Amino acid sequence: MSSQLRIGVDLGGTKIEVLALGRDGTELFRHRVPTPVGDYAGTVKAIAGLVGAADAAVGAGAPGTIGVGIPGTISPATGLIKNANSVCLIGQALDRDLETAIGRPVRLANDADCFALSEAVDGAAAGEAIVFGAILGTGCGSGLVVNKQLVRGPNAITGEWGHNPLPWPQGDERPGPKCYCGLHGCTETFISGPGLAADFARVTGKSFTAPEIVARSESGDADAVAALDRYVDRLARATATVINLIDPHIIVLGGGLSNVARLYRDVPKLWPAYVFSDTVVTKLVPPRHGDSSGVRGAAWLWP
Repeated sequence: MSSQLRIGVDLGGTKIEVLALGRDGTELFRHRVPTPVGDYAGTVKAIAGLVGAADAAVGAGAPGTIGVGIPGTISPATGLIKNANSVCLIGQALDRDLETAIGRPVRLANDADCFALSEAVDGAAAGEAIVFGAILGTGCGSGLVVNKQLVRGPNAITGEWGHNPLPWPQGDERPGPKCYCGLHGCTETFISGPGLAADFARVTGKSFTAPEIVARSESGDADAVAALDRYVDRLARATATVINLIDPHIIVLGGGLSNVARLYRDVPKLWPAYVFSDTVVTKLVPPRHGDSSGVRGAAWLWP
């Protein structure tokens, strides 16, 4: 599909955002609306309306390509949405329904894949060959990009590192918290935002959110500092496994916890203890596009 316009849509739990980019990545239009929570037909209608608004606002001649980032993925077995935390999407033919509503082809990808692609194309990992993008938010999804192309496996689960066990678990980390996937000790239960908060509560008996724990650690609170120390070591182990498996040139962190500055200083210092190499030159960096990476990556889904 040839066009001078790229349209990206980020379908989130509370908002849907559209972004129109020129072929050089210049932002031309951006708008967002509330997500019709639990309303599948309303969600399709809202996305189609946003695409129409982008077309009308930019008026670039040929219709723009359309990519959509979603909190789930398309099952290769059924062609329907699976693994979505927005449950009204599960079992739906979202790509086909959007194509019918909009009248032209649509490409869908997981929102973590879109984050990784955005940072690989023109973000913090621009120019790097193998890019692993990891979102440390309410969960810990991720995506893998090689030479600016998303890697998609036959099960459509490339990058689901959050649902592997935390590597090299210590005594008090076994069997680990129960994960919503049904298993215990998944990496996500330790290094997501809720995972950090739950760890703090288990150790101290006090309830604080992840941002509050980070703020308390920066003001010198001993319990919070200790919690961040545990978090840093767990993140180092989790990312070391990624390095051992795919040897990326760079790992880009996204999500709320990517704002913790000490991660970029302290995590790489711990890698040599876990990475099977005499040197570790993989870089760990914050995102360039921040919260905009998901919608930008959706726009880059077309080559």
